[in-house]
Amino acid sequence: MAGTSMRSDSMEEFKGLRITSLDDEDEEEEEEEEEDDDDDDDDEANEDVVLGFVKKPKNPRSLFRHFFPSKAGGVPAWLDPVNLPSGRSFLCDICGEPLHFMLQVYAPEDVEYAFHRTLFVFICTSMACLRQDQHEQWKRHPNKPSRSVKVFRCQLPRDNPFYSSEPPKKDDKPSGAGVPLCTWCGTWKGIKACSSCQKALYCSEKHRVKHSQLGHDYDCQRVRIASDSLDSGLSNSGTISVELQKVACTSLWPELKIIQEDESAFETRMSEENGCSNSLVSRNRTDDTIMSLMKEFEGDDERKSWASFEERISLAPEQVLRYCRTPGAKPLWPLSSGRPSKADIPKCNYCSGPLRFEFQILPQLLYYFRVRNDVDSLDWATIAVYACEASCDSNVAYKEEYAWVQLS
Repeated sequence: MAGTSMRSDSMEEFKGLRITSLDDEDEEEEEEEEEDDDDDDDDEANEDVVLGFVKKPKNPRSLFRHFFPSKAGGVPAWLDPVNLPSGRSFLCDICGEPLHFMLQVYAPEDVEYAFHRTLFVFICTSMACLRQDQHEQWKRHPNKPSRSVKVFRCQLPRDNPFYSSEPPKKDDKPSGAGVPLCTWCGTWKGIKACSSCQKALYCSEKHRVKHSQLGHDYDCQRVRIASDSLDSGLSNSGTISVELQKVACTSLWPELKIIQEDESAFETRMSEENGCSNSLVSRNRTDDTIMSLMKEFEGDDERKSWASFEERISLAPEQVLRYCRTPGAKPLWPLSSGRPSKADIPKCNYCSGPLRFEFQILPQLLYYFRVRNDVDSLDWATIAVYACEASCDSNVAYKEEYAWVQLS
């Protein structure tokens, strides 16, 4: 186990990876000094909210697992690359399809057993399942919840089998291989081999069928021919290699890195843009506008809630994630209806302790995922993620946490 002095010397370097992901050294995000704003009277008043934005990485390697990335889309960069979720935990409980990777957030804690800590969010892409999920989440603490949105928490101590105890360097490579992944989705553990070529692996029968329908049978035949040629000694010029496409699925969302900025920086920026001489006038005009809207929506809680939500989001309209693990923090709810009470949020499945709100995912993410705006396309108002307040440790590598979905 690393000593205390060693931990304190480079802990800050690891903390620099929190939420944001590592990228090329020449691509450094400008940082602005955080200023406290004590005048905020919203539900999130006096809370240090960190906003998440997405962008295409200049260097895709920066999203490899040993750089402890925060990312959205593509395939997950599993923190523990060996002991992945198994059984039915990676399936949509409503339709039985393997869940789609949405995003992961690297959020280590100041305890040794959670020196590295990442939360992974998965979703079924069927809007029908998400609507059914709404009914299921109101069933208070059922023995077998049926969900189409799932969250997994994985954490490791500083000394672990997968990563160096020192912060990663730009040219480092992952140490050790993870388990083979599904040839179709590249997300879940490949547990079923193609009965013909024995090369392609699948997490489920559903993904084997999808790959076959997309044309795997042709690749499979090429692999068999190459294998037969080698077995019969027909190839003397070298090894015949027929590579299967690493991830055959064509419907994965674009892989994007998540970068962070304190919400207070946008509040400061807006104040500076208003100018010192006109700041009072500008502030008064803004307040008058908000009060006018609130008065117009008086008696209409939904529209009033939406106006308040829009006003807060307008500080940084491109945000896709709001992170705040401060005790007592609450999501910024777009709607007044469909909010959970404290009793609706279950206890931790592993220590029976309370769950705490940690972050929420905004529907703006769907724009960056290029999801079509059709009637039955995937959509939500917000997804609030709750995780064990103590980040409890157990022998389960990926602990299932809780997501509350609010539909628009």
